[in-house]
Amino acid sequence: MPAGTKNISERKLDAKQHLKAVALRAYSRDQKQLPDNERITEYLPMVRRIAQRVATYLKPPLSFEDMVSAGTLGLIKASRDFDPGHGAEFETYAYIRIKGAILDELRGFSLLSSNLNKQIQNALRVSREITEQTGAAPTDADLAEKLGITVEQLYKTLESARAQHFVSIDGFGSEYPVLGEVLAAPDTMTPDEQLEQAELANKLTEAVQQLDERRRRIILLYYQQQMTMKQIAQVFQITESRVSQLHASALFSLSVKLRQWKDGGR
Repeated sequence: MPAGTKNISERKLDAKQHLKAVALRAYSRDQKQLPDNERITEYLPMVRRIAQRVATYLKPPLSFEDMVSAGTLGLIKASRDFDPGHGAEFETYAYIRIKGAILDELRGFSLLSSNLNKQIQNALRVSREITEQTGAAPTDADLAEKLGITVEQLYKTLESARAQHFVSIDGFGSEYPVLGEVLAAPDTMTPDEQLEQAELANKLTEAVQQLDERRRRIILLYYQQQMTMKQIAQVFQITESRVSQLHASALFSLSVKLRQWKDGGR
């Protein structure tokens, strides 16, 4: 059959076979203990979903299949190391290990230039100053004006800030709180971590409520309903690029609020 004429079922079969091949290659690197092959096969689609979610945030220096390969290795290790005696669901544990493996792979690359880092830090400083002075986060237009740049230039900076947020070390101690994991906290935390996470979730809820309606809905649809940016774009009847910009802007505003709280502010 000529290339490009395969039907959907055949393409799905090819994709599944490719994932199995990736799993075998990944396992060949680490043969300490035979993992549950059936469980690995069952959760391989999760690897692709997480890799796709990373690709939504970033234009990574790795190919999509490189990220799938890294995530598959994380899944294999999760299957090998999982201990049901700890009270966690395998799906939750696997999600953390898969995402961690992909992010570890990405951390080996420099995603942001020093100049972009300076722009992000300057935007954070100015936004926080305005918030402290007025009691409200600045609008995108106001922040851009204070920074002496256009709104489109601001959005590029905020999308870069989102990339930095995504590949930062996960958890409350990181510079940018990992929003998705706050809204869907894993079951593997200690009681102290759960208490801290609950407090952070309460503050996050307050911060989300202070966003304008459109950005608030985008955050809730993306993190709670697990909708893609393309699907959200269809809901709002705007471009996917615009959803990405508003999502980055919302994350930036939430980061400013949470940093302010973390440092002792209100």
